[in-house]
Amino acid sequence: MATHYAIRHVTSFKYESPISESVMELRMRPATGGLQRCLQFEVDVQPRARVFAYRDWLGNWVHHFDTPRRHAGLEIVARAHVEIEPPPPLEPRLPHDAWVTIDEWQENGEHWDFRRPSQFGEWSPALVEFAQSIDGANGRSADPLTTVRAVMTAIHAGFAYVPNSTRVDSPIDEALGSRRGVCQDFSHIMLATLRRLGLPCRYVSGYIAPQTAADEPQPSTIATHAWVDVMLPGLGWVGMDPTHNIETGIRHVRVAIGRDYADVPPTRGTFKGKTASSLAVSVEVLPAEALPTLDRAALETSWAAEAAAPSVAEDDVEKQQQQQQQ
Repeated sequence: MATHYAIRHVTSFKYESPISESVMELRMRPATGGLQRCLQFEVDVQPRARVFAYRDWLGNWVHHFDTPRRHAGLEIVARAHVEIEPPPPLEPRLPHDAWVTIDEWQENGEHWDFRRPSQFGEWSPALVEFAQSIDGANGRSADPLTTVRAVMTAIHAGFAYVPNSTRVDSPIDEALGSRRGVCQDFSHIMLATLRRLGLPCRYVSGYIAPQTAADEPQPSTIATHAWVDVMLPGLGWVGMDPTHNIETGIRHVRVAIGRDYADVPPTRGTFKGKTASSLAVSVEVLPAEALPTLDRAALETSWAAEAAAPSVAEDDVEKQQQQQQQ
């Protein structure tokens, strides 16, 4: 039986003094494909602006707008209704000779973009050292599916989940050195580790619904989420969530795919002005029959907890603004 979710994603920027222009692009529309369908999606922007949309080179929906007049704040509210079918259970393992097929992909140049190091998925000395320490994933002693599960389990067991312990642009070595991070870091470590073995991996941005004892989704305010898709012979793209040490299922709502986070930030934009800014994000994932509501007082409080960006000296300077996936 399919599961339906209503999603509300609110992003609010505040500026200490009015700015002259904001240009922003969004990757917030849930994907349609495979076992997931986006049945409805809308974006509301304040101050009001015309929102345009296109698909990027990976097929992700991108919405973009320009606010060319002075404003002291910017709020983006995205709403979606999504249907997800439960995936069939994965096999316990694959034949060991599935590695032969993976080598053939490399020889034929298939999945090239998802097999190479990327901006946030570098094969640094720290990454190589971590990969070599994983039992069952050092080389190809096990079949590909067993290897993928071993890497996911090692990341889940070896790193502490600590919100705000890294930045949106933190390199992979920060989490590797401190052994803590957020889902964005864990996904980068996993895809870089598996790519060294020749496995095509892609970064997935989206949401995860909360879990109850009965495994039924319940209302909750959560942040955006990230995990990894791995291409496996005979199975296709298989989702793995190292933050929770689970294979993806009806709780995972996918939005966009990329080589790493640099391809799929939920928001990416610039503004012009001499000021500091702060960012607040709130996400709700609810059963679709419920209408999502947000605690506006809590959202106002979260603004105060955000560290303001450094002031800039010029009167007409562009500054980037985007959000990390937690």
